[in-house]
Order: sequence, then C-alpha cells, then structure tokens
Amino acid sequence: MNIENNSAITLTKDIKNLISNSQEAAIRAVDTGRVILYWNIGKRIVEELQDGKDRADYGKQIIKKLSSDLEPFYGSGYSIRQLELMRQFYIVFPNTNALHSQLNWSQYKLLIRVEESDKREFYIAESTKNSWSSRALERQMNSSLYERILLSNDKKSVLEVARGEKFPVDAKEIIKDPMVLEFLGLEQKSNYYEKDLEQAIISNLQDFLLELGNGFSFVSRQKRVHIDGDDFFVDLVFYNRLLQCFVIFEIKTHKLTHQDIGQLQMYVNYYDRNEKQDFENDTIGVLLCADKNDAVVKYTLPQDNKTVLASKYQLYLPSEKELVEELHRELEEMNKKGKK
Repeated sequence: MNIENNSAITLTKDIKNLISNSQEAAIRAVDTGRVILYWNIGKRIVEELQDGKDRADYGKQIIKKLSSDLEPFYGSGYSIRQLELMRQFYIVFPNTNALHSQLNWSQYKLLIRVEESDKREFYIAESTKNSWSSRALERQMNSSLYERILLSNDKKSVLEVARGEKFPVDAKEIIKDPMVLEFLGLEQKSNYYEKDLEQAIISNLQDFLLELGNGFSFVSRQKRVHIDGDDFFVDLVFYNRLLQCFVIFEIKTHKLTHQDIGQLQMYVNYYDRNEKQDFENDTIGVLLCADKNDAVVKYTLPQDNKTVLASKYQLYLPSEKELVEELHRELEEMNKKGKK
C-alpha cells in the first residue's frame, strides 16, 4: 500500500512536534521538581541551624557533615557550596507561593545573589514574562538592565511595566540609555563605519531585540524613503506592540550633531504621515550614537518632544562603579532642577 508523500510528511512533522513538546514538558517538570526539592532541603537546613543558633560554628559544621554524607551517593550536586545555595534559596524565598514554575534552578541561583528586593522582583517579572533563558537572565543582570532603566524612570514605574500592571506610555520607559552591545563582539574604537555597526546588529538580531526589551519586532533594514525626487534610507525599523508604533533607528558612530537630529526628525515625520495607521501612535525615532551632548538634543528639539530620543551605545558591559556614578549624576541633575 502506497502512502502519499504529502500525507507522510505531515504525519512525520506532527509526530516530531508531539515528541518535541513532550520532551520540553518533561524537562520543565524535572526543573520544577528540582527547584522544589532544593527549596525543601534549604528549609530543613535552616530549621536545623536555627536549633543550634547558640553555637557560632554549628552552621559550617552541619553543612560540611551533610555534604560528606550525601556526595558519595548523589554526586557533586550536594557539595558544601550547593547546600549553602539551597539554604540561601529558602532564606530569600521563604514561601513556596513566591516560586515560579517558569524559572529553573540555574536562574534561581542568579536571583538569590540579588540583595535588593525590588531589583530581584524586576528580574523575576522580566524573566517569566519574556521566557528568558538562564543565559539571557545572566546577560541582562551583568549589563545592569535594572539600573539603566532606572536612569530615566522611577522604581514604581519600572516594576509596574515589568509585572504587566501598566503599559508603557512614554518611549523613555522602554528605550535604554546607554544601550549595551557587548554581544556584537566589536572592539571599542573610534573608526567604525555606520554600516559596520549596522551589519553587526543584523548578524546578532536576536540579542539586539533582547537588549531593546519588551514588545519589539524587526521590520526593515535600510528602508527606502522617497521624498520629492530624493531617496533616503532609514538604517533600522522596528515595531513595538506595547507602544503600538514604529520605532526607527539611525546609527551614528560619531558624536551626535544637530544635523543628525534633524535628519531623524524628518524620518519620523515621514513615517507619521505615510506609514502610520490611524489606530497607531506616533513614530519614535532613536539616534544610536557613540557620544552625545544632551544640551544639543534638548535645544534642537521642541520642549514637548516625546518621540525623538538619543541613546549612547557602548561595546562593553558597564561596571557596577560606572552605573553607580551615572545614577549619582542623574540624581544630582534632578535635585538641581527641583531647586529651580
């Protein structure tokens, strides 16, 4: 009996999907089971240590003894270091209702290092909402995503957007400054051409979308804009479903000029008048630049500007010291404005 080729292909595809989905479900079930097991072990250790709290060295002794008893049977997953992580896991998450089935043990090991509760809650919300992998979560933490967003937003707004309690209403609630592009693998030097940086972004589009954040999808590269006989080309075009608008990027590897701002404003106007639908919001333009003068941006654009932004890019992960210094500068500026 002959089986039609198309039918056989469809059958094979369907069964492959069933197998793949089953495997993924099994992995998730194992991960969830491991998280609950480690939480319960951590709980039991904490209870034991509380009983011996009058002895300063009791904790170290009990965990060392426990590890020596468990490792021969269950392997290195029960080393002193791992048991200490389980203890800390329970201390940071003392209620099982606070655990999330979408998060695995590798992600929780990253999260328990975060001391500030608001910051930890932000990363939990972003991880679960965006289905971040352990690698993606680690990258966002290493790039100080929380602190970078706080440079232009208050904690309450950041957490509300992360939890999905409110939609962002301002581009500044989504667009980061600076943007960290260390995943491009480019050296920090001044003689890049715009096309080199653009090509690197396209080659690493998935990571760039992760850096952009919630709701972004790629639309076009070098989009041709025809205006009264002249052709112009927009570097990168995205769409943000949360803001319900186009977001267009112009890449500048030099320090920003007022001419660059004027050029981007022209592209934004073109999109608003020719591409935007009636139900969509105004187009946002972002100048991704090597350096900028905020005063030039301020005085080139109208006072009520909300759609044209400038964001510096850096090709390396920021250090904690750099972020703290930047936050202090931002707070000083806010204080100065408040006194006027």
